[in-house]
Amino acid sequence: MRITIDRDRCEGHGLCAVQAPAVLDLNDDAEPVYAYGGSGVPAEHLSAARAAVRSCPVTALSASD
Repeated sequence: MRITIDRDRCEGHGLCAVQAPAVLDLNDDAEPVYAYGGSGVPAEHLSAARAAVRSCPVTALSASD
């Protein structure tokens, strides 16, 4: 699974980083940063990553296989 961030839609709420701190972090401008770049989320973080995608109040995150 990979996470894509729609930066135009993101409002910087930070709920994604709370749900999956090993997968997503916030930079100094409160923008999410995906920890795994062009690669997929490691198996041990999949559950948290899915929760992060679901937690976004403006649906700025999407997941793909």
